Amino acid sequence: MAALHVAREAVASAKWSAEELRDAAVVLGTSRGNAAGWLGPWPGRRPFKLMAASNTIHSEPAAAITIELGIHGPYHVLASGCSAGLDAIGIAGLLVQSGVVPRALAVAVDLPLVPCLLDSYASSGLLASGCRSDPYHPSSDGFIPAEGAAAMTLESCRPGHPSLLGYAANSDASDPLGMPSNGGASIPLIHQMIARHGRPSAICPHATGTAVHATSEPAALNSVFKADPIPSLHLLKPFIGHTIGASGLVESAILAAFLGKGKLTPNLPGRCSTGSFILPDTGLDASGLLFKLSHSMGGHNALLVLAPP
Repeated sequence: MAALHVAREAVASAKWSAEELRDAAVVLGTSRGNAAGWLGPWPGRRPFKLMAASNTIHSEPAAAITIELGIHGPYHVLASGCSAGLDAIGIAGLLVQSGVVPRALAVAVDLPLVPCLLDSYASSGLLASGCRSDPYHPSSDGFIPAEGAAAMTLESCRPGHPSLLGYAANSDASDPLGMPSNGGASIPLIHQMIARHGRPSAICPHATGTAVHATSEPAALNSVFKADPIPSLHLLKPFIGHTIGASGLVESAILAAFLGKGKLTPNLPGRCSTGSFILPDTGLDASGLLFKLSHSMGGHNALLVLAPP
């Protein structure tokens, strides 16, 4: 099971003992839980009869992680669409920062590559017509779907590792599929986090490539960042595709790995930018705050503020 596999890897990397695990919290983000396991079962998706009932509920991956790892703290499951993975990190961070738990495990998983799910995206006009992901290109017309899972451990103090400085979320309350064309509530969300933490030197946007998103997210970014210094943009979906509810955490894990080495992720060469933003195709030095954005169907927006060690 993908969620359990990445959870084990994260815990091993953090070197948490059995006693430390016992008091941890688990926060899992997903758009559909284990839906793929029963909509289109195959051996890697646990089709055996014992899991027939539990595979149909969103909480099964989180329950499996607590059972297998001996975690007795709370677990929560967030199904906020494409923002779920980023929300999982944010809520896990809030649990630790508020003292509810001493440490937390944030996990995200999504397995959308089954015919009925892909058909639903296609019928809504959300899938790309080609195989090249260029999210801000004027002809961009959809995203390239992918499957993914990732996990991150969060503690109140871990010297030498990237820091989660802030998290916030809001809603557009506008449309069941996309963002408002003018950028919507993402604009005040970004302003809010700048007021709290300062101006970012880099941004990893959601950048799915749908026709609506190719217009609305640039509108939000250009509305906020009108004057120098303009942050650099770092687009990850052209590399890995769109892992739906897992995307925010998968991309944050990649960003954290680069930040841990004092670097920012490069972009694939030849991708279109927006306004005055640059898309560097080499790994720049990380010298300030990094904002990570996610947006989901129904108009839920989430933002993390990360910093290098």
